[in-house]
Amino acid sequence: MDTLEDVDEVVHEPSEEFVESTNVYQFMQEYDIDDYDELVERTTGDVEWFWDEMVDYLDIDFYEPYEAVRGDADGPQFSEWYEGGEINIAHNAVDRHAAPDAETRNKVACIWEGEDGEVREVTFHELARQSNKVANALEARGVEKGDAVGLYMPMVPEVISILYGAFKVGAIVVPIFSGFGVEATATRIEDPECSVLFTADGFYRRGSEVRLKGTADEAIEAAGHVEHTIVYDRFGSRGAADSAVPWHDDRDEWWDEAVETRSDEYDTVPMDARDESMILYTSGTTGKPKGTVQTHAGQLVQCAKEIYFGFDHKPSDRFFWVSDIGWMMGPWTLIGNHAHAGTVFMYEGAPDHPEPDRFWEMIDRHSISTFGISPTAIRALRKYGDEWLEGHDLSSLRLLGSTGEPWDPESWQWFYEHVGGGEAPIINISGGTEICGCFLMPMPIQPLKPCTLGGPGLGMDVDIVDSQGESIADTHERGFLVARDSAPSMTKGLWQDDERYLEEYWSTFEDMWDHGDWAQKDEDGFWFLHGRADDAINVAGRKVGPAEVEGALIDHDAVNQAAAVGVPDDTTGQAVVTYVILEDGYEAGDDLREELRAQVGTELGKPFRPREVLFVSEFPKTQSGKIIRRAIEATYTGEDLGDMSSIENPEALDRLEDAR
Repeated sequence: MDTLEDVDEVVHEPSEEFVESTNVYQFMQEYDIDDYDELVERTTGDVEWFWDEMVDYLDIDFYEPYEAVRGDADGPQFSEWYEGGEINIAHNAVDRHAAPDAETRNKVACIWEGEDGEVREVTFHELARQSNKVANALEARGVEKGDAVGLYMPMVPEVISILYGAFKVGAIVVPIFSGFGVEATATRIEDPECSVLFTADGFYRRGSEVRLKGTADEAIEAAGHVEHTIVYDRFGSRGAADSAVPWHDDRDEWWDEAVETRSDEYDTVPMDARDESMILYTSGTTGKPKGTVQTHAGQLVQCAKEIYFGFDHKPSDRFFWVSDIGWMMGPWTLIGNHAHAGTVFMYEGAPDHPEPDRFWEMIDRHSISTFGISPTAIRALRKYGDEWLEGHDLSSLRLLGSTGEPWDPESWQWFYEHVGGGEAPIINISGGTEICGCFLMPMPIQPLKPCTLGGPGLGMDVDIVDSQGESIADTHERGFLVARDSAPSMTKGLWQDDERYLEEYWSTFEDMWDHGDWAQKDEDGFWFLHGRADDAINVAGRKVGPAEVEGALIDHDAVNQAAAVGVPDDTTGQAVVTYVILEDGYEAGDDLREELRAQVGTELGKPFRPREVLFVSEFPKTQSGKIIRRAIEATYTGEDLGDMSSIENPEALDRLEDAR
């Protein structure tokens, strides 16, 4: 994001009618809260009051009521939320909505579209029956409460029943990104010792078949532990004479045989509120991935709260967030919406296949009301041109969403005006895998400036501090984003590594969670992020965030996307090197290169002028559209790339090497 001066104008003002229709406004009326500032103060100043109120307000159903909202004997690092209570996510997300007397029994829980155009709808009744079959299949294979179950699956409807079926038996779900290669997949199987792995023969991406089963087999061989592999048949491979699916008769079973033959009745197991529900892995800049641990009560209440208030859930909503089940936003979308019997839209394939208007066409055809996507993906779609939006009715959209990285003002404005019609607010959120939710989240009642994250999420006691841990939020200086208190969904340590957990998050400041982001609150109370503090480029003792350099480059009319990295320099310690993707109609050349260097120098200061500006046609990205900057840096410096299995377009690495 650019400097605050570049985003100082309020561009979105919700109408009074819209404000008064929102769930958060109704909450404020019920609790005599007059304005947004008081809302934040009430919900973050007494977090135990707020999270206690959420249980009844959001109609969260406990089998046994909790005895205490929070036990904090070991400090905020190891808070115990909803002590004594018994609950299960699957009961709240599926069972009660599918009950014989429930009005939502035949409501659609998921609309799915494959890349090939196939469309399926699954009701809550159907989802409950299939989840019960999964639960029975797991029990038949010896899975008990506390056992880990791996989920290395494409985005097909069956992934939802696997998630809830595992919750039903009390297993710990381990989602694994379907784009991961052998090493990353093996780590996520080995660490929690998954005894069962769900996978598929593959999925479709850009019109081609992407095979999964072979990678799964190699990962199992490297990791061990897996005794049963249940394989979903996406391609019609089962029984095909020319099937290319590798098979191990002593371990592998087709989905139809392992799951569909089971009873569709099952009594969901009540779980202690503090029992583990899920291990979500997040990659650190060094070392092995970190296994963050969610609980049944914490994950459910946080996701349900954010969908209900931040995204203003309505019964008629159709919610589409571009993600994979292996990333936090996948389970967050499902659990948060299904807690309210909401309808989720799921898409299997690429955003620009067969044409760049695939998303716009699906939003129109399926009447999507909420659409979430990464800033980088929007920058890529914007590059195709406004004409791809023409002829598509996007008026069903009530709210837009984004997360994952800083915006630039131009792309934010394009998303707001061209996709949201200048009416749908952009709920730009930031938190992370470690909390399966958001530290910062605008409320739909707020006016918005480009790129803002609004303010603290409800019930999230966050602050901005200097290097000594003193609050500087109200001085409007840039500082470190921290949490001064815990929240129910804050990771329950790291899986089998509490020492690393304390070192990663709690060692910088006393009794404060250091999230690692640079944050700033402007004079009008809007919060902004400036990228990762640990990604800072240090040029002769002066630091700048990659996002700031990238924002300065994107300010130039010729630049569509940019990536900045810090590289070793004999004189200054580090130097800035940048890669840019140009808008159509502009040509790379030395004159433009010097213009871009000068622009960064003018906006950020001469020390931060890039040592090099290199032109490329694409960046290495994940399936969700995020640029993999560590791959760019390693390619430039010649260092080992490490595990690059999350890259959707590995050919982009070759183009980086050829950049001039």
